[in-house]
Amino acid sequence: QVQLVESGGGLEQPGGSLRLSCTASGTIFSLVSMGWYRQAPGKQREMVAAITSSAITNYADSVKGRFTISRDNAKNTVYLQMNSLKPEDTAVYYCNAVVRTHWYTSGSDYWGQGTQVTVSS
Repeated sequence: QVQLVESGGGLEQPGGSLRLSCTASGTIFSLVSMGWYRQAPGKQREMVAAITSSAITNYADSVKGRFTISRDNAKNTVYLQMNSLKPEDTAVYYCNAVVRTHWYTSGSDYWGQGTQVTVSS
């Protein structure tokens, strides 16, 4: 199967920066897309940013201009550079990947275990 391992969360002050990383491993024929979602206490999980295999990106309005998603296809890794952090960015951030495990399969969703991002002074 497929495993997603995240790193890079932590505590940062408002206005600061953090960089999240997520690496996919296992049975991978094609990484159709990779992205980041987040879930704050008492709220639904929401899409933060996503990037396709051809580097087409999509961002939530709340992070446009502050967050940048990128990927290294050779390393099966996606990054989320988060700048100008705000307290409302506090959440558990989950890595998501849509993966084709074989040439004859369609894409399936896989999730990381989540990494906590806390923005507070």
